[in-house]
Amino acid sequence: MKLSSLNQGRDGRLVIVSKDLTRATDAFFIVPTLQQALDNWEKVEPQLRDLAVQLEHGSIPAFRFHEHDCASPLPRAYQWADGSAYVNHVELVRKARGAEMPASFWTDPLMYQGGSDSFLGPRDEILAIDEAHGIDFEAEIAVITGDVPMGATREQAAAAIRLVVLVNDVSLRNLIPAELAKGFGFFQSKPSSTLSPVAVTPDELGEAWDGGKLHLPLLTSLNGKPFGKANAGVDMTFDFPTLIAHAAKTRPLGAGAIIGSGTVSNKDQGGGPGKPVSDGGFGYSCLAELRTVETILYGEAKTPFLRFGDTVRIEMKDKQGHSIFGAIEQEVKAYRGEV
Repeated sequence: MKLSSLNQGRDGRLVIVSKDLTRATDAFFIVPTLQQALDNWEKVEPQLRDLAVQLEHGSIPAFRFHEHDCASPLPRAYQWADGSAYVNHVELVRKARGAEMPASFWTDPLMYQGGSDSFLGPRDEILAIDEAHGIDFEAEIAVITGDVPMGATREQAAAAIRLVVLVNDVSLRNLIPAELAKGFGFFQSKPSSTLSPVAVTPDELGEAWDGGKLHLPLLTSLNGKPFGKANAGVDMTFDFPTLIAHAAKTRPLGAGAIIGSGTVSNKDQGGGPGKPVSDGGFGYSCLAELRTVETILYGEAKTPFLRFGDTVRIEMKDKQGHSIFGAIEQEVKAYRGEV
């Protein structure tokens, strides 16, 4: 089942989307928003699935689905906790800013609590005040959960996964070192993130979903050129049930909590830092990782962070080449004080 929130009101209008992302039908007579669906999942999920079947059969009214009409599936969420499950990425990025990585990062997940009150829609612009802040994209996978009890077991965490989405976790890299040096975590360096046009139930992913990881390449492009195709199921040190259980260790998670994987990152086939797509490698899911590799190889980073006018695209396709979640496609623009 594929769900989307069209731009309407603060929390969007819930629609069911066809498997091929071409058609949609309203779900408002069952439940008006995705958050309300998650709050009442056991009751409404069977009704939504029945509607999805009818949509595929063409037996109910439908309309053309356009990704540019979408808000984030959850325009505002009660919880956004982003992990760093791909420890290869963590190691490289910390190396770039001269910080050693503790050995515990390989056994204990790293996670931060981000701002969840203003997720961007998949075609919304990335607005920034200053290019000097070091604007970067981070292509990720995330799951949306139902209620998770405090102290949840791994099995309880896995059972709580309701939906899977793509994420662009926007980062302001040049603000991060000074902010983390205060010892209190990210805040100004992590502006609004973006979710894919469509959220899908895990069963929709078929054999690519093993209950904890999504084994497909995450495709990123910058200004129309391929930038990354790292497989999300490879080099993922901590799977989603582990991340959810970690987040719920000392607190319950409410329905609609979004748990991110962190930047998807693959090592080179020889075990070293990844190579660019242009050199036959898997590429990267953020600019910071490429810049780190450049520093290792050449003594300095050569690729700039995002500039005003740049466009980033993030998408995932099935083995037949069909888009699963729709695409995140955003242009970077200067913030001019618009309200």
